[in-house]
Order: sequence, then structure tokens, then C-alpha cells
Amino acid sequence: MAIWFSGVPLDTINEKGVQCANGNLGIELLEAGDDYLKGRMPVDARTRQPAGVLHGGASVLFAETLASWAAAHVVDPAQFHCVGQEINANHVRAVAEGWVYGIAKPVHLGRSSHVWEVRICNEQDKLVCISRVTMAVLAAPNRYY
Repeated sequence: MAIWFSGVPLDTINEKGVQCANGNLGIELLEAGDDYLKGRMPVDARTRQPAGVLHGGASVLFAETLASWAAAHVVDPAQFHCVGQEINANHVRAVAEGWVYGIAKPVHLGRSSHVWEVRICNEQDKLVCISRVTMAVLAAPNRYY
């Protein structure tokens, strides 16, 4: 059984990301399975650190992007919205070029919080970064910022 409240409109999400950090870093959402959200991010001049490999901060931004979009589509948006509360990451392998792929899966989907695990792998499906993201589930605001 799928976890999504009413589906995950990948095209709409990707369009919303064009003019923000997601678009600037080349992040794209690719696939929503029954219990996961998958995306990719390039390893290029936008996402590398001065040493020439993927910047750990870019990996964290990618992980939070996937978990945030996933959490937003598990809840009823008329009643709730989700915000990042805590994130941690372990960087286990360097990547100098190509793409990294991330998959966000829920560990816990509660009434007031979600915990998501995000695994980021290289093109050979080797683990690059593993992250845990805690999302707070809040009452929907009356207005948007």
C-alpha cells in the first residue's frame, strides 16, 4: 500500500524547484514508489568542494530536499505542512564526477513527526552518504510565506 496522501506530482515538484537551491544544484526528482522517493543530483562545479569531490553540504541539501518533498506528500496539505527539524549525515565515499542518486524512505510516520532515511549512492550503486532527517508535522498555516 502506498504511503502518499494523493500521489507525488514529479513534474510539478521539479518545476517548483527550478528557481531555488534545487534547480541551482541540478536536483531532479525521478520516481515515487509505494514507499520511497528517488532523485538525482549532478556532481559538477555546482556541487563540488575545492578539493574536487562532492561537497558534504550538497549531499545534506539533497537529502533534506528528498525527505522534505516526501514528507509533504504523505500528509493532507489542507491540514498539515512539514518542516525540517533535524538532519545528520555520514559521508562514506567521495565522488568526483557524474551523478549521485538518493532514495528517501520512511523510518517513522507519526502524527507530529516523521523520520526519513536517505541513502545517496554513486552511479555504481555504492553508498556515498547516509542521512537521517526528522520532519516536524505542523498544522497548515493560514497563509503562505
